[in-house]
Amino acid sequence: MKIVFLDVKTIGEDIDLSGFDRFGEVVKYDFSTSEEVTERVQDADVIILNKVQVNEQTIGKAENLKLVCVTATGTNNLDKEYLEKRGVAWRNVAGYSTETVAQHTFAMLLYLLEKIRYYDDYVKEERYINDTIFTHFAEHFTEISGKTWGIIGLGTIGRRVADIAKAFGAQIIYYSASGRSAQEGYEQVDLDTLLAKSDIISIHAPLNEHTEGLMDKAAFAKMKKTCIFLNLGRGPIVVEQDLYEALENDEIAAAGLDVLCQEPMSETNPLKNKRQQKTADYTKCSMGERGSKDKVDGNYTGTDKRIFSNLRNRSCRIDFSDMRQLRFCLKYLFTC
Repeated sequence: MKIVFLDVKTIGEDIDLSGFDRFGEVVKYDFSTSEEVTERVQDADVIILNKVQVNEQTIGKAENLKLVCVTATGTNNLDKEYLEKRGVAWRNVAGYSTETVAQHTFAMLLYLLEKIRYYDDYVKEERYINDTIFTHFAEHFTEISGKTWGIIGLGTIGRRVADIAKAFGAQIIYYSASGRSAQEGYEQVDLDTLLAKSDIISIHAPLNEHTEGLMDKAAFAKMKKTCIFLNLGRGPIVVEQDLYEALENDEIAAAGLDVLCQEPMSETNPLKNKRQQKTADYTKCSMGERGSKDKVDGNYTGTDKRIFSNLRNRSCRIDFSDMRQLRFCLKYLFTC
């Protein structure tokens, strides 16, 4: 029997695959394009893959093929109708990543909810040194407790996330895109209700005819402006251009994405240039008067210190016709 791994690098280099050797000849490829697959699987009995597309074009000449194994939960890269027609079985590893994805959900949420990026930069850039007071609340953060968490897709992973969120004190509601009957323990609602009521929304659904393009412009418009949105399902569930516009227009507070429509990210992805930017509301910033090293212009001058002081004291009106002030404030905008 010949077993072919088509994209072994995608499952990590710390996995011991020697156990497969006892079943026959094992061939491993780090990555495979759709054009390369045809030749590589031509005499394979079993192919093992993660993201490679499996359809008539890629495996049509694999006459010995009996089994397709997916090293992931999602199987939207398989043409199941074609496999059934050919009599080729397929299997995935449903449930293998439940704890990992649940943990990653909270890692992304807490990063956004507690403004970790801002406060990490604030300390590492030494702006806490000699600041005015020991507390610093320039970026506001809140607790999960008391918030409504809407889950799209209450499968194994979704339920695990719900259980942990409940332990944090969140109220859980969920929406089933497939229309499955209500599950015990949590309140099932329609999509509009979930979008309108949720402070946090996370997706843990597969990609199918019910979920593709589900999160579009209309969906984001129904969400709270303070809502944090997380996608840990599949990229095409979200219309990325619409998400970008929702973030740009402050229709939602933040987004965390574990998946994209195209991975790695393409040059044309509208989210490519999205940064965790500060706004021009300088009243949110705080700065000591130490006159630390300017990354662009050398040392801060007395004028620079005065501008910083005014910014901190919320009393500065910037004259944007003054290029020095404009340049200085733009630097402050992107470094504070």
